[in-house]
Amino acid sequence: MELIKMIWDDYRKYCLIGICVVVGIIVILFTHKAPNNNLDMPVAAEDTQSSSQKKLTTQSSDTHSVAYVDVKGAVKQPGVYKLRQGLRAQDAIDCAGGVIVGADVNHVNMAQSVTDQQVLYVPMQGEDNTPIGVNNGQSSASGDAQADVVNLNTATKEQLTKITGVGDKKADLILQYREQHGQFKTIDDLKEVSGFGDKSVYKIRDQLSI
Repeated sequence: MELIKMIWDDYRKYCLIGICVVVGIIVILFTHKAPNNNLDMPVAAEDTQSSSQKKLTTQSSDTHSVAYVDVKGAVKQPGVYKLRQGLRAQDAIDCAGGVIVGADVNHVNMAQSVTDQQVLYVPMQGEDNTPIGVNNGQSSASGDAQADVVNLNTATKEQLTKITGVGDKKADLILQYREQHGQFKTIDDLKEVSGFGDKSVYKIRDQLSI
């Protein structure tokens, strides 16, 4: 024991110096390690930014894969519904709660694919008029005939007779008016021709142009 005490007394000074050196090295190592951790942070930020960009791209793709359809008419809950592209008119009507009693589904193409900003109208039985801007995917011979528009100022007699309720006599009167008064300035000018009144012009207005 005395020998150990003597050695400690002789080398105590050097032991303390050695301990200080070890502590100093440890401090220096930790000091240099901290900046390395900081250098890793931008990489994490870049990864986060990349993930955000991917998320925005995904959301953008999702935006283009949906359609907003305005369901009107004889349905339980009319309104605008957000649907996935590729779904059918039947799906849109189901979202609106289905049809009500008296709905005429024969005038709606249930298999038609929905498109963005589409107006889907379900008429009641016996309903003749379909609102403007509606496309239910149906076409018929009568519908094609109604789509023909006749120009009052350039139409021939044969073309004029295609207008609903206009026969040979009324067609001749329209041609006679053009010869005497020049071109029609408005569709309402047709009321000045014999045989055409407010009601008759109103019924065929969508078949006429100037």
